[in-house]
Amino acid sequence: MNAALTLSPRPLTPDSAAPFGQMLGRGIDFAQAAATSDRPGFRSETADFCHEHAFDTGGGETEIVWLHYRDPGPAIPRLEMHLLTEQVVVPLTGGAIVQILARSLTDDPGQPDPASLAALRIEAGQGLCMAPGIWHASLAPDGEVTGLMLTRRSTTRDLVAHLRDGMPASETVIVDCASLGWPPLRIA
Repeated sequence: MNAALTLSPRPLTPDSAAPFGQMLGRGIDFAQAAATSDRPGFRSETADFCHEHAFDTGGGETEIVWLHYRDPGPAIPRLEMHLLTEQVVVPLTGGAIVQILARSLTDDPGQPDPASLAALRIEAGQGLCMAPGIWHASLAPDGEVTGLMLTRRSTTRDLVAHLRDGMPASETVIVDCASLGWPPLRIA
């Protein structure tokens, strides 16, 4: 039996997110943002808002999914990857989630690259926008987390039909880590 491959979750920062996508909820200087045309925003005594990211579905219809993360880990048996769309995850209540992430192998985009594996801790109110083709799994090690996901509507329907009804998935690839010959994957 191979020794476990253990990932220690790191905080979500712009730098830790960069290989996989983009951190959302990073510090915003609202006064400065309101003055720039590339990142328009508004500041008042009652509310502030500022452009954060232009979401790319790859041409599909955008969908918001409300979800509950309950898998405490530490084992990560599977990774999934969406072929066409970015995907945003934002924990809202109940604490942080740990997002397991990997890029694809250069010579085989249908498989995750174990050398690129990372675990990022996403606190409530932060978000991660994963690029298309990023392998991922989500854990809630501190207990159930309610969150928001921004995705492509057809990707959600495709994934539900696959998971619930056993239909072949066409917009998502799911791999069993053991079938890749990896040692057991877990978080510390």
